[in-house]
Amino acid sequence: MAAENPNVFNRLFTPPDKAVQTINDDGIHDPQSPAVGVLQEPKQAFAPLEKSISGNYVDWTKSLKKQQINPLFDYQDPAKKAQPMNLNIVMEVKGSTPDVVFPHDIHTELLDCSVCHPQVFVPQKGANQITMAEIMLGQKCGICHGSVAFPVSDCKACHAGKPAEKKAANKETKK
Repeated sequence: MAAENPNVFNRLFTPPDKAVQTINDDGIHDPQSPAVGVLQEPKQAFAPLEKSISGNYVDWTKSLKKQQINPLFDYQDPAKKAQPMNLNIVMEVKGSTPDVVFPHDIHTELLDCSVCHPQVFVPQKGANQITMAEIMLGQKCGICHGSVAFPVSDCKACHAGKPAEKKAANKETKK
């Protein structure tokens, strides 16, 4: 028997009316736990932050730049500060899809390097094969993108490199 909605399996395609759920019914928190009554509801917590048009409707990058959020890198050492890394990684993509540009700067302003390295990504060129299927299943980039960061349905946010035809033209001019 087919599912009524073919995307029902995919947590990344949450309809807008269900994007910001209550803690009681988010499927993560135990509604029987007394802690649930102490936690702030996402809708209330996100209200003053910069808006986006997808995901949880928060633009975390703009919110960080406007100092509306202050990431805590180490709960055991609240004084620990970000060490932004000014490095863009360009991952070539097959076909006509634009290449992926991974900006380390915003990621390292929000997260400590140990969040991703070496468990999720090996810090070595060519060591990480990433597929959209893995991302959509909550692996690799999908660990955050689709849950706390913008969803994979916002293609241009990652696929921001030169389209294939431009890459081909550049290779021709270099000959």
